[in-house]
Amino acid sequence: MTGAVETSTRKCEYNGCNAVGNYRAPQSPDRPGEFHWFCRKHVREYNQNWDFFKAQANCKDLAEKSESRVETKSVEERRTEREKLAWSRLGVNDPTEILGTYGTRKNENRKSSKKRVTPSERRALAILEADESWSKNEIRRQYRVLVKHLHPDMNGGDRTDESRLKEVVWAWDQINSSRNFQQ
Repeated sequence: MTGAVETSTRKCEYNGCNAVGNYRAPQSPDRPGEFHWFCRKHVREYNQNWDFFKAQANCKDLAEKSESRVETKSVEERRTEREKLAWSRLGVNDPTEILGTYGTRKNENRKSSKKRVTPSERRALAILEADESWSKNEIRRQYRVLVKHLHPDMNGGDRTDESRLKEVVWAWDQINSSRNFQQ
């Protein structure tokens, strides 16, 4: 909690002191990342005597320096810089590169996006006179057309197509319970 850097092997920078310099103190407001290293006694003395504003030349210089330090980048520019940094961490200089060879590399191992239709689903599609590329809604429309055509109530009581109607109903049950066909 004291701010000491326990692993420091530096000597205290105070003239005539040979103690270990475990404590850091800022060198100047103009160089925020540079520090003096002192022992505990001398860092306290340095900090009590150090005045941030006294280190500045005068108010006019302070105003000029603070104006020059103001970040004038827009929000969009900062966002763009952050995105560039994120892409560079991935080894991409230009994000559009992923659309070229970088984008297709990962797709080589990926399975094809074509549906994996089981043999029973393929048979059901044949019965419904539908295609694998159709959505479930399109297949449902085809099913309804076939049921209207084959049902005895719709074709004047003719029961000759009853076995075909059972096949169509079975086929729709196969497609309806399948995960391969989306709405």
